[in-house]
Amino acid sequence: MVTQTGTNNFSPTTEVGPSVELLHRAPSTPRNRRPSWSSARERPHSVPKRPWQSKHVLGGAGGASESLERLSHEAQHPRSSPATTPMKKGKWWHVRLFRGMVNDVRRRAPFYLSDWTDAWTYRVVPSTVYMYFANVLPALAFSLDMFSKTNMSYGVNEVLLASVLGAGVFAILAAQPLVIVGVTGPITVFNYTVYDIIAHRTDYVAFMCWIGLWSMIMHFVLAITNACNALKYVTRFSCDTFGFYIAFIYLQKGIQVLTRQYARGETSAYLAIVVSLLVLMTAYACGVVGNGSLFQHYVRVFIKDYGTPLTICLFTGFVHIGKMEKVNLLVLPTSESFSPTLNRGWVVNFWNVSVGDVFMAFPFAVLLTVLFYFDHNVSSLIAQGTEFPLRKPAGFHWDIFLLGITTGLGGILGLPFPNGLIPQAPFHTTSLCVTRQRTDVNEEHKGKAETVVDYVVEQRVSNLAQGLLILGTMSGPLLVVLHLIPEAVLSGLFFVMGIQALEANGITKKILFLARDRSHTPASDPLKRVQRRAAVWLFLGIELLGFGATFAITQTIAAVGFPVFILLLIPVRTFLLPKYFTESELSILDAPTASPFTMESVGGSYGVPDVLPSVTTPPLETNEANEGPSKKTVGRQAQGDSDEDFMERGEPNTEA
Repeated sequence: MVTQTGTNNFSPTTEVGPSVELLHRAPSTPRNRRPSWSSARERPHSVPKRPWQSKHVLGGAGGASESLERLSHEAQHPRSSPATTPMKKGKWWHVRLFRGMVNDVRRRAPFYLSDWTDAWTYRVVPSTVYMYFANVLPALAFSLDMFSKTNMSYGVNEVLLASVLGAGVFAILAAQPLVIVGVTGPITVFNYTVYDIIAHRTDYVAFMCWIGLWSMIMHFVLAITNACNALKYVTRFSCDTFGFYIAFIYLQKGIQVLTRQYARGETSAYLAIVVSLLVLMTAYACGVVGNGSLFQHYVRVFIKDYGTPLTICLFTGFVHIGKMEKVNLLVLPTSESFSPTLNRGWVVNFWNVSVGDVFMAFPFAVLLTVLFYFDHNVSSLIAQGTEFPLRKPAGFHWDIFLLGITTGLGGILGLPFPNGLIPQAPFHTTSLCVTRQRTDVNEEHKGKAETVVDYVVEQRVSNLAQGLLILGTMSGPLLVVLHLIPEAVLSGLFFVMGIQALEANGITKKILFLARDRSHTPASDPLKRVQRRAAVWLFLGIELLGFGATFAITQTIAAVGFPVFILLLIPVRTFLLPKYFTESELSILDAPTASPFTMESVGGSYGVPDVLPSVTTPPLETNEANEGPSKKTVGRQAQGDSDEDFMERGEPNTEA
């Protein structure tokens, strides 16, 4: 410890180490005012910068000594009274229009060029291949549902083109290009539920177009009025509950695909079940081997990167071996290349709808907007979760504006509306992680090797490339190849993605904690710090109740209203749970989905203090076994932040 005493009984104490913490500051600075440093040399460099402002760890003996001198000077020369007068806080209803979008663009724009140049790395190749299969095959399965339940209004080409539209717009223009956009299970439920309600009275495709146009306007209003600031209240509680629901949707779709096989006879059904389970076991084993310690590192990386695509190719040919070739299995249906499923043009005749039907589409658009507001933003949050060491800023307001554009275009073209995908979005970020091996220090696996993430290759190419591959899939030759894939293989892929999503879900971890023998629960498990075990049971029960209510309503004609149940998770967490759980219990059972760095776009996270002066960002470590993004990108300083943006995070503006 180093101690220095000033002339005014001021004794700042700092700890020499990787982070210099300011324990004393006199006089204090209001959080909404910029400190009036007289020169650049007097600014306290001990205040941590944001991750993109410096790639070096602050601290060291020299840094501590300089910091003490500045603190002493600060005590001897107090700031003038105008600088210490708090700024009047604005009312909550005073909305600064467009501010969120403008700030998102200003923060992300300096990184746009590096978003393309950083893609020159090997990690982008397996990520593109994996996301192509993980996006296109589930989308085709959802197209089967919509094809049969909407009287062929939506088919394979409509679903593929919707995925291409989302990939193109968000890969090129989005502030969060890691988010994969396409056709999801919830929008599939929404589409065929609307068909059941209105198909008997009007043109279904034209009616859906008006839903898309109304929803586009609502998305614009949400973006302009900074409505995404409410995401600060979205925690792991809401994301885990919704993610649990999505995982079960994938498992349900996998079972539904298998039940359709009985239309071809019992032999076809039994073979389909066997193939589906073989796909599940093989693809899952590839993931286990990739994250394990068997074989050399480069072999494990190859299996992890290409295990799932190779499994799909393997079992597509497997069903043609021996007598299995004579078994009549259902295969993926296709249509004419680059043409709508119905006999119509790509532009919907939405003007041939009565005025009454135009306004009747409005309440459906409200429900769609509620669904997309939650679904897309939760996809973005999970894809930029705290487990990913991201270095480039996020932008939720700008992306919800872009989502409005794709929703309107999807309606005009007669496509199912695309939005952020779960679990594909977090899978995409995971596939771009550059990892290394280190010794595990936890008592459960002490001394064993563990895999840690060094950094994420943040770029736009993999998202755009998988979208272009999907566009190529709409061509005649590739549609023929696609037609060879048995639906049983697709069912197995659904099972793999559903199980992988469940494994990473917080609800599953709580269930395993409660089911595990207490004597075999490691002391390092965070849930073991909860004093009341009943609190874990109660929290888990509320999460499962929210999941059950959402899943149950989607099985009825009232499924069109399930977005309301999803949105109710936010006020339940914010206002109801604090009445039954202590603050310390909630800090363990729940947590912000994304880091404070990511949540800067929406003003921070609920329950997390704005000023965290002792937090520093470690420098990136390169991994010789994996190529990574350009080092020039790491630590690059974002331009365009205002003084108020700095002070809201307790930082001085060092850009001046």
